[in-house]
Amino acid sequence: MPNLILFNKPFNVLSQFTGDVPEQTLAHYIDMPGFYPAGRLDKDSEGLLLLTDDGQTQHRIAEPRYKLAKTYWAQVEGIPDDKALIQLRNGIVLKDGPTRPAQAGLIEPTDLWPRVPPIRVRKQIPDSWVQLTITEGRNRQVRRMTAAVGYPTLRLIRYQIGDWTLGSLSPGEWRIIELPERWWR
Repeated sequence: MPNLILFNKPFNVLSQFTGDVPEQTLAHYIDMPGFYPAGRLDKDSEGLLLLTDDGQTQHRIAEPRYKLAKTYWAQVEGIPDDKALIQLRNGIVLKDGPTRPAQAGLIEPTDLWPRVPPIRVRKQIPDSWVQLTITEGRNRQVRRMTAAVGYPTLRLIRYQIGDWTLGSLSPGEWRIIELPERWWR
């Protein structure tokens, strides 16, 4: 029966087990042979990364054609207006083509851990949080979408993939769960 690891990937950690500096890879946090990431999360992004010991499950989670929703919390420079949020909801045209429509709204996340190092703060420019749910996974997509509507991302946390959330996992913490039958049949 396949298993899944829910991991809260810290900032500045690669979504792979090998790299030039071991402290910057998954190997520094997870010692479970046979588990591999199901998708990726950029080194400068934080949050939920799923790993599995089953190739078919890995493919199903990572493959864009299955349209598994991913929810991100983006701390952006400025406070997005209704026009920007509507643009995100309708889809953005990026250099590699239009994105699918996203769910987008302003949020006030609670119980967030401090990022090390902290984001840059500008005294004259406020920042805010946007929750974006997308069903594709292009390279740096959320960052490119927020920048395209005039609100660059300062910090990015993936909170949810499909039915799985970060829950109470702190950065660097993980837990293993048994996958429901619908995932491996």
